[in-house]
Amino acid sequence: MVPAWFSTAMQQRPRIRTLEVAGANIVLRIWGRPGDPGLVLVHGGMAHAGWWDHIGPHLATGRHVVALDLSGHGSSDHRDSYGPEIWGAEVAAAAELAGAGRPAAVVGHSMGGRISLVAAAQHRGSISALAMIDSPMLDLDFDPDLISRRRTTPKRVYPTLREAMDRFVTLPAQDQVLPYVRAHVAELSLTRVEGGWSWNFDPSAFGSVAALTPYVTPLACPVALFRCEHGIVPPEVATDLVALAGEQAHVIELPEMGHHPMLDRPLALIASLRTLLAAWGR
Repeated sequence: MVPAWFSTAMQQRPRIRTLEVAGANIVLRIWGRPGDPGLVLVHGGMAHAGWWDHIGPHLATGRHVVALDLSGHGSSDHRDSYGPEIWGAEVAAAAELAGAGRPAAVVGHSMGGRISLVAAAQHRGSISALAMIDSPMLDLDFDPDLISRRRTTPKRVYPTLREAMDRFVTLPAQDQVLPYVRAHVAELSLTRVEGGWSWNFDPSAFGSVAALTPYVTPLACPVALFRCEHGIVPPEVATDLVALAGEQAHVIELPEMGHHPMLDRPLALIASLRTLLAAWGR
């Protein structure tokens, strides 16, 4: 059974807008009223802005909420190459639109949090506060062979949309996922191609945010890290966060949540984000 809170969010269909950033069209999903305080939602790697469709409307009371498809993801254009700086510029452009001339808060999940960290460091005038959801903050040591295989292996084509949706999995794998959320996210992860349906991300983007150190400097805005109990961020990450943001940094523990809390505990995530945004508003 689909609960009322989810149905209510789905009825609030986002407005769709496109921004040109460094030669690529970036697609945005927007809720709320222009002129209200801005909030940007940034998806994780190989995901898309539709991961926020059931979250954004519940954050849009009194806020202008913008979720973007990073280049190489969702409905946005693909690029010849990707990296933290260009994706950070896309986040900053979304923040400028969301804030309508005032800095906007940014929430990023996993890789999206890492990119948002770069954006906050390099576009200080655009971002007022930053929250990362289960985002590793260290440079990552990817296996070069794994990156090569991921980038060059052709995406599989499925004959029907239903078969493709049935193949949707998270990375890392997560056993507990709400089925109605999974169905919505999976459908928006696919696009029609010759011979059937395939995933809409660009495989060549995989592993493009392995390094953070060259792009990040100490931050001047409030920063929070949501650490999921069953996620991928170790407890000692708090030390790295304080080094970047000092006393403005906070680590918030999310019990019983996997790496993808918008899929397994979305209401608790919404409540946590509302609380943080209210605190930042003060």
